[in-house]
Amino acid sequence: MTRVLCFALTLSIASASCGQLRETLPPLDGRPAAQDFQQMWAGFDPRAEPLEVEILKEWEEEEVVLRIVRFRIGVFKGKKSTLAAVYGYPKQAHAIPGLVQIHGGGQYADHRACLMNAKRGYATVSISWAGRISAPGYRVSPAEVQLFWDGKTDAANYRRTTDWGAVDGYHAPSRNRGNNFPSASPAAWTIDPVESPRNSPWFLCAVAARRAITFLEQQPEVDAKRLGVYGHSMGGKLTVMTSIDERVKAAAPSCGGISDRQNTSKLFEATICDNISLQKLSCPIIFLSPSNDFHGRIGDLPQAVNEIKSTQWRVTCSPHLNHQDLPEYEVASLLWFDQHLKESFVFPGTPRTQLTLKTDGGVPTFKVHPDTSRPIQSVDVFYSQHGKENETAADREDTICRFWRHASTGQNGDHWTADLPVTSVDRPLWAYANVKYGLDETVSGAGYYYGIYSTDSFNVSSLLDRVSADRLQTSGVRAATQTSLMIEDFGNGWQKEWFSTQPQTWPRATHKVFDDQWKAPTGSKLVFNVRTEETNNLVVRIDEYVAEVALTGDAQWQRVALTVADFKNIANEPLSDWHGIRQLKLSNLERLRPGRGQDVTSRVVGAKWSGRDPEFSELRWSVD
Repeated sequence: MTRVLCFALTLSIASASCGQLRETLPPLDGRPAAQDFQQMWAGFDPRAEPLEVEILKEWEEEEVVLRIVRFRIGVFKGKKSTLAAVYGYPKQAHAIPGLVQIHGGGQYADHRACLMNAKRGYATVSISWAGRISAPGYRVSPAEVQLFWDGKTDAANYRRTTDWGAVDGYHAPSRNRGNNFPSASPAAWTIDPVESPRNSPWFLCAVAARRAITFLEQQPEVDAKRLGVYGHSMGGKLTVMTSIDERVKAAAPSCGGISDRQNTSKLFEATICDNISLQKLSCPIIFLSPSNDFHGRIGDLPQAVNEIKSTQWRVTCSPHLNHQDLPEYEVASLLWFDQHLKESFVFPGTPRTQLTLKTDGGVPTFKVHPDTSRPIQSVDVFYSQHGKENETAADREDTICRFWRHASTGQNGDHWTADLPVTSVDRPLWAYANVKYGLDETVSGAGYYYGIYSTDSFNVSSLLDRVSADRLQTSGVRAATQTSLMIEDFGNGWQKEWFSTQPQTWPRATHKVFDDQWKAPTGSKLVFNVRTEETNNLVVRIDEYVAEVALTGDAQWQRVALTVADFKNIANEPLSDWHGIRQLKLSNLERLRPGRGQDVTSRVVGAKWSGRDPEFSELRWSVD
């Protein structure tokens, strides 16, 4: 018997050495491709194969052990695929929760995610599904990825990284020209020779992420029963796809995982689209969805929440922002994991809201009942008439420039109420509430793009309320706001309708000029007053056009009047008219970047600001 076992083992090793490796996924062998979710994942066991972990680099930083690792994803078309990642955990850790962090398109696996999470008591594996890695002494940019593809091991910057073998799960760029994530079509680099969901790189990367869960649960310092997954953008979609794994106990996708719902392939729609995975997801989940995000559209959130099987969910939606966020919103993922993996935090419940259309004055009202289990710092209501019933990726420009009005709230006992005067009853009305709470102590983390943030507060949002134009009309709602030449008076609370991803500095932008109420009359000028203590240059930006204004700096009000011809684009061409403008920004420095296909270099307008922040008054259109 022993001889038979030895012979079988020897034969197995010999077969493996000859490249006869067992396929991770059962070959079709003439059978039809998977037609639904269950068939797509059939035959895949994320624990079945050995990981064969390599440690490519190891170091310690701030009492945190950090490693660059590679481990086996699987065998596809006879070749191994291996996943590179950054792994980190607090020194001397034992039985701590673990996190899989999934980067977005064009991003990197990054040691800062592992470092900051370790300081909060988590082990983290930041996976490099696209091959890029950012870590001290181990940087893999697209140039190093190309060196790896070309096998230039003698190059000074050569680094081992993710190796997809015979298939292609890379992105930005993909290894094979024409490789397309939203595709299930067959190609030389796909698993199946016919249209199949297993051909989509989305599926491959989800397989890799589920193998990363296996990596985590096998680490001696990790409690395998307390694992979470989070990711941004493409990583948000992959978070949803990965979190159908029963080992995941909490998930936090940002800017993704809710809006990929249409495809030219019916097979893709039946297997890879977000709604398919959402319907299988049962773990606690929080969606981080800025209101103007192009990839995870806020209008899809109510449907996504209705689709999931989990009853434990939250949403947090910063106003005005697209694919970026502020610390009080980004921190939601950490707090969510603290609650569901460490039981060290209790997330307040989702605010209950009531939108009333039939009122005596014809002005809708919005009532907010927040969870009062923690002290509330503020309750804000945002509403817009720039939404569509069924938005798609084709609505990108309107989505990212959607203007959200801020409605002041008044407290009455345990609820807050706001009036929502509308400009039109021919457009739908969207509204939601943000409730801001204080934290018992400052929380720090690595954000969407790994920038280190700290915050003393966090936000919980209500689900979006949506009302059609037909309902506004039949309910007796009246258009209560009129067109106005005055864009901004800079009075109390004006910044609620402006935004910045760096609120500690003074530059601000707004989408007010995209709204019918503040549309520019033909031939008008943009006029405002400004004063500064020191000489500076002010940059006024409208979409991709800028105007530079010299400020006297004598602490006196200075009147500025700008025509369309004062605004120039990267090619120094003037703006033709105000029609169709979407965003207005006041700042000290702007970089104009070339659009796709433009053969021009980027251009910087403006300079570092000197002295105190500027003051503004009466920003308006002038027809004088």
